[in-house]
Amino acid sequence: MADFLTRSLHASRSRRRFLQTSIAGLSSMALSSCGWTLAKVQTDQVRRGAADELHIYTWSNYVDQDLIDAFRSQTGIKVISDVFDSNEMMLATFQAGKAGTYSIIYPSDYKVSQMVQLGYLSELDHSRLDGLRNILPRFQQSVHDPGNRFSVPVSWGTTGLIYNSEKLTEPPTDWDYLWKHKDKLTRRLTLMDDFREVMGATLRSLGYSYNATDPQQIKQAYEKLQELKPAITTFTTDAWRDQLLAGDLTIAMGYSADAVNVMNQNPKLKYVIPASGTSLWSDTMVIPKTAPNPEAAYAWMDFMLEPDVAARVTERLFFATPNEAAFNQLPDNLKNNVTLFPPHNLLDRSETLAPLDKPILELYEKYWTKLTSS
Repeated sequence: MADFLTRSLHASRSRRRFLQTSIAGLSSMALSSCGWTLAKVQTDQVRRGAADELHIYTWSNYVDQDLIDAFRSQTGIKVISDVFDSNEMMLATFQAGKAGTYSIIYPSDYKVSQMVQLGYLSELDHSRLDGLRNILPRFQQSVHDPGNRFSVPVSWGTTGLIYNSEKLTEPPTDWDYLWKHKDKLTRRLTLMDDFREVMGATLRSLGYSYNATDPQQIKQAYEKLQELKPAITTFTTDAWRDQLLAGDLTIAMGYSADAVNVMNQNPKLKYVIPASGTSLWSDTMVIPKTAPNPEAAYAWMDFMLEPDVAARVTERLFFATPNEAAFNQLPDNLKNNVTLFPPHNLLDRSETLAPLDKPILELYEKYWTKLTSS
């Protein structure tokens, strides 16, 4: 199975959110006006912080109390975990005064390259991370961080549709389902609050790439989404989970890790990877240059790379591990879970979110603003 994952992931083409132009512009202004003064002040301040504390900034459901307790028992270090629900929120928070708060941050793969370009991340000392050898080859050669110079992959997955099988007599198989059944789904449907994911899925439904750069194709995706807009309850990346479990929704766009979580709470909920293809994402751990406790950060990374730890985290929190040694320890029901570890024919048609030039990003953002504000 590990060989299959390596082959299938390698075959997939160049996930979650890309930095919106407005935030990028704000960041540029902040950096140009302040230089590195703010970062230096923050660094000087946090160096006086507690040596036995580790502050982490991560996605929801990525860190639980069992994990925190196990780490403290092994190292004596107390973990304080804050959560974000988007890469934009993470970076904006980081840039708006908390650059010196966190020693570990969990950006998505494509966001790593952005943070490297901005000069925010420390280059990793691989001699302190023995467990890197357990990472599947595909995740050691990411186009966003070849050789894991700045990041350690911690999870991966897909984006798809989660639906209530009792309420849908005909299950969805592709993105087009939303448009074909929009009358029945009116006010029972949510899409993610993520312009790259939503526009990308719509582009795939039109036969184009998730990373399309042709302005006419992007316009077509916007126009198609306008047709669907009256049926959409809201755009949300997280709130759909409670709404779907409560029966207020029939179908939602979401991540595979979240899908497994809600499916375990209600077996009537199902997940499908659209047949035309979707996004293939991974999340990582990085150490910012302003980290107040880099020693604890390395201890956390090395701990998370331990096969036993990574396997137990997958069993409890239900996201796919890129750690081959950990995968081999998983029970068969998880190894064979196609939501977590999809078949290669679906992965072959999927793409990671590639960096786009600023003019194209501005075009995506313009259409997204028109869509969500109208």
